[in-house]
Amino acid sequence: QVQLVESGGGLVQAGGSLRLSCAASGRTFESYGMGWFRQPPGKERVFVAAITSAGSTYYADSVKGRFTISRDNAKNTLYLQMNSLKPEDTAVYYCAVKRLPGTYYRSGAYDYWGQGTQVTVSS
Repeated sequence: QVQLVESGGGLVQAGGSLRLSCAASGRTFESYGMGWFRQPPGKERVFVAAITSAGSTYYADSVKGRFTISRDNAKNTLYLQMNSLKPEDTAVYYCAVKRLPGTYYRSGAYDYWGQGTQVTVSS
């Protein structure tokens, strides 16, 4: 059974940093793409960042230059380093895994999801 478990969320002041982790179990994901999405209160889930099996990365314009996605295949873990956080970054953050090639920006392209971790940025 595939399981993704996010951690590292919390409450931080604007300008601060957090590092999210997503531990994957049930199979090896090194050949799959992985991504982070977020869902602000009362809004739809949106793309944040993604990383291919080869290590290429993609970012939403709103987080470019502030967030960094990375993966450790030996640990089967995905990370999201978030710096210079803003109140508008407040959301539940989800990690996801996609098995097939194609777009990384659409949530429907992903096959497995974690339960989410809350990130709250105070002004």
